[in-house]
Amino acid sequence: MSKIIIGSRKSKLAMWQTYYVQDRLEKAGIATEIITMETKGDKILNTSIAKIGSKGVFTEELEDQLASGQLDIAVHSAKDMPSLLPDGFELIAFTDREKSNDVLVSHKQDIDIANNSKKIIIGTSSVRRRALLALHYPHVETVDIRGNLQTRIEKMKEGLCDAILLAYAGVHRMELDSMIVHTFAKEQFIPPVGQGCVAIEAATTLSSTKKEQVRAALNNPESETCLLAERGYLRKLEGGCSIPAFAMATLEDDKISLTAGLVSLDGQQNITLTKNGPAQKAAALGMELGSAVLEQGGKEVLAEIRRSQAEN
Repeated sequence: MSKIIIGSRKSKLAMWQTYYVQDRLEKAGIATEIITMETKGDKILNTSIAKIGSKGVFTEELEDQLASGQLDIAVHSAKDMPSLLPDGFELIAFTDREKSNDVLVSHKQDIDIANNSKKIIIGTSSVRRRALLALHYPHVETVDIRGNLQTRIEKMKEGLCDAILLAYAGVHRMELDSMIVHTFAKEQFIPPVGQGCVAIEAATTLSSTKKEQVRAALNNPESETCLLAERGYLRKLEGGCSIPAFAMATLEDDKISLTAGLVSLDGQQNITLTKNGPAQKAAALGMELGSAVLEQGGKEVLAEIRRSQAEN
């Protein structure tokens, strides 16, 4: 049996995800090899993701090697994946999903985000998180912070900010739970598409045998159904990391419920809708909800967001 060659970014969190994938494959009796590299998003740390451009920030270099056949699969955080992949690539598996909440991490234990009488500075590189903070906690100041999790924590301790807003999954996987000072309810801070899930990307030319082996060892059908709905929503908005969109799907008894929306950069406009439907039509449900959000003011909000980003 030929081995599966796995590609990954070099950060500690990316490698945690990659070792997790490797372990699952090897337990299924599949030999593996890991190749690591840095992506554009890893190298450019003095510019926000939105300004770099959301398409391919963390994937382009890996996709080059998938296309050439040097890699069989690439391991990604599902939330980093563009809503529409370049021609010749596909997501072939979605792993079990970790808790998808956002959390506030700090080296200070007296952080109270609800206390509007005390100045608090929060570091985040996410336009969605900035917009949701503006909506729910307008008294909070934000500062852009880039780099891997360990780098961000060092920047915080050096005085850049009081706390960092992150995904629970990454914090938990790096065993930094003790630094969590607040967990945001998913109903208030609806996660970005795919948060908490690992996505496996391959070139469409990957052999059907290898594709089936990977899916059998790694794919969680519930995660896949939920991600198809969430990604369908984002695809309708033609969005990625550079817009403050969010979506959360849940599956129960072959019925899917998708809550998704969009918030303006200043937090003044929030469009959030919910749609339910059969699990087998998950992607179509996401597209339909995307259309509804656009029709109920989302088109204007998106136009203003893109105009603002172009000026800055």
